[in-house]
Amino acid sequence: MPKQSAFKTITEPSRKIKVWREADVVVVGGGPGGVGSAIAAARTGAKTILIERYGYLGGMATGGLVNIIPNLSDMSGKQYVFGIVQEMIDRLDKRGGTSYPAKKDWGTTDKKVVDHYLDANLGWFYVRHDFNRNKECVLYTAVVDPEILKDEFNDMVLESGAEMLLHSWGVEPIMEGNTARGVIFESKSGRQAILAKVVIDSTGDGDMFVRAGAEFDGRLDNKHRDAWLALNWFCGNVDISKWDNFKKSQPDKYKELMDDLSKKGGYTRPYYGVLKNQPNTAWYHCMQPQPESTDAMDVEQLSRIEIRARKRTTITFDFMKKNVPGFENSFIMLTAPQLGTQGGRRVIGEYTLSEKDMVSEEVFEDTIVVLANNDHKEISARHPAVCIPYRCLVPKKLDGLLVACRAFSSEDLVNNAFNIIPHCMCYGQAAGTAAALAVKAGVQPRKVDYKKLHDVLVKQGVHLPEIK
Repeated sequence: MPKQSAFKTITEPSRKIKVWREADVVVVGGGPGGVGSAIAAARTGAKTILIERYGYLGGMATGGLVNIIPNLSDMSGKQYVFGIVQEMIDRLDKRGGTSYPAKKDWGTTDKKVVDHYLDANLGWFYVRHDFNRNKECVLYTAVVDPEILKDEFNDMVLESGAEMLLHSWGVEPIMEGNTARGVIFESKSGRQAILAKVVIDSTGDGDMFVRAGAEFDGRLDNKHRDAWLALNWFCGNVDISKWDNFKKSQPDKYKELMDDLSKKGGYTRPYYGVLKNQPNTAWYHCMQPQPESTDAMDVEQLSRIEIRARKRTTITFDFMKKNVPGFENSFIMLTAPQLGTQGGRRVIGEYTLSEKDMVSEEVFEDTIVVLANNDHKEISARHPAVCIPYRCLVPKKLDGLLVACRAFSSEDLVNNAFNIIPHCMCYGQAAGTAAALAVKAGVQPRKVDYKKLHDVLVKQGVHLPEIK
């Protein structure tokens, strides 16, 4: 036998794979988009199976500790995101697992309310400069308890009638020509298959549509948020008042300390946790920008960044505990079990959302969600909302497959603004509903009746413009 290093490739022997289930719809990936997809498909009458590689649902919102659900309103306070996202927040509210501004404060410029979120370093998530009023204002944004959300997502999916299979990694679409017929997945039980009439790719990185042969765009601008990876963690038992008083009473000393920590490779901008059921908690949402282009599909790079990020976490914790008042009795409460990925491959769909759509007032006949356009300064002041068409979820040349995650068809700059957690849940709700309607009508997903899809989404609580 030659040494392993001498091999360039190997050929796997062919084998028969057990069909574990047959379904109408199979959703690959249990992140926000996958959860929305599975719930909507099952509620619309499709026999639905959701498979997820980890032992919990929620993806970035739970395992990634990206526990912030932002941009639910525009700068005037008008709410745009409803449907399953609002249902999730309402259910968490009953369990003490969320926090958000009072409705009367959505869009407010009241300095006390604005400063509350700025002082907590949560400005990007809660505060924008409204160019129409030339003032800082507060958005409707929620934060969630990721552990309670894991349980709530389980309940929502199971109550919908969908079947859920955790610890199962979708590895390959089953293709018949250019039509998806199911997926192959790996687990501790081995390699098995699920046959389905529609496959929904909610992997985040387009794992299914890439392996199915779809066209895609993988270009990312390293200056944008979506090109960065992150490792988030929570620090518990922090005396927030003591810490805050030190920062305000000795700003020069605090800056000196943070400069020193930065040189040592630590993180210097934690957030004050604002969840009432997590008092005395500091949240660290730690980006890992790279000098080279970040590639969330490069397992060697993922490994290097994960190792380095965890070392930076302990450097930060040790330094804060030793040097910063308020951290004397703190401890590392939780580190994210999965590395945060914010962007990657995007499918080339029947429609590609572009920069021109941010300055357009067009209402597409296949609009599936209207989103607040808060992140483009003067443009946002003139164009506070953007319509997202269903065609962004439909691959150009593949049948039997929809995309319901951040990999929707879009240019990089636009994806950077509209690929966050609540947006992905909205895409999922639309994709799951469309998949179920396609199965009922006996047509491919691209042939779904737009008017019917619109009407069903509206009945589900999604707020959509009237389509003539």
